[in-house]
Amino acid sequence: MRPIVSMLLVAAMLVTGGPVLAAGGRAVPEGNRFQEQPDIPGASVRRTKAGRTSFDAKYEKVRNLLATDRQLIGKIKSIARAYGIDPIHMVGAIVGEHTYNVDAYDRLQSYYVKAAAYAGDSFRFGYEDETIDDFVARPQFSNCASKKNSYALWSCRENIWDRQFRGKSVGGTSFPNNRFSAVFFQPFYAGQTFGLGQINPLTALMLTDMVARVSGYERLDANDANGVYKAIMDPDISLTYMAASIRHSIDAYRSIAGIDISSNPGITATLYNVGNPDQRAAALAAKNNGGEFRWPEENYYGWLVNDKLAELRGLL
Repeated sequence: MRPIVSMLLVAAMLVTGGPVLAAGGRAVPEGNRFQEQPDIPGASVRRTKAGRTSFDAKYEKVRNLLATDRQLIGKIKSIARAYGIDPIHMVGAIVGEHTYNVDAYDRLQSYYVKAAAYAGDSFRFGYEDETIDDFVARPQFSNCASKKNSYALWSCRENIWDRQFRGKSVGGTSFPNNRFSAVFFQPFYAGQTFGLGQINPLTALMLTDMVARVSGYERLDANDANGVYKAIMDPDISLTYMAASIRHSIDAYRSIAGIDISSNPGITATLYNVGNPDQRAAALAAKNNGGEFRWPEENYYGWLVNDKLAELRGLL
């Protein structure tokens, strides 16, 4: 019965675009599955060396930001409560992002200043001369129009990109063999994310329905790139998207794989880092249905969060 129940729960989640709490679910044990930290990607190592710093120094910097800014901790707690998650998941994601991907500012106010610096810029989402709006109007995306919420809609479009456009020549245009978000949603340079939560613009577009419903912010529009960047750079709004992302990952694993990850911040941090929780939950479910049961495993990023968990909980 489990595959049938899972399919019904997934369908309900995609229709409502909101949290779906499956009954039960096997809770992931606390801590890390790996005794030693998995390998850190070369790109992260190179970025850190280029900044003449170290992972330890970056970790200490973001930990100190959280330890000394009670206003930020207050925002995290309040937003986590609204999305029904433990605030440690948000702390873990912030620590992971600022240890391995970017360097933290010393004060929360610096994030507001950085967000304001982009407010006057004018840019668009697209590839070469084609805007994202024109691109998704192509007939290949017609089946996505029936999707009932932003997560299902943009996930559908991302899947079409991967199957029919990525690395291929279509209609006389050659498309890069790269992620949908990197090709169409990062006008400054590929791989760039912004703000306290380091949210990807495509991820924000996926989660905009949940954020609008829970937090009351206006829904994002891919035709308004400035509006999307404001949302992911302004800490007050960015934190809601971080919470929505974590909430979605928890719901996806519970409903699709029958696994409760809500008490393991290392796993939610890993998913925040790698993305695509629905596909990953489905892949794990397929493995577990076909053989010996496996728990989701943390990557290098999530491993750090679990390894430092006692210290990070102390910040709250």
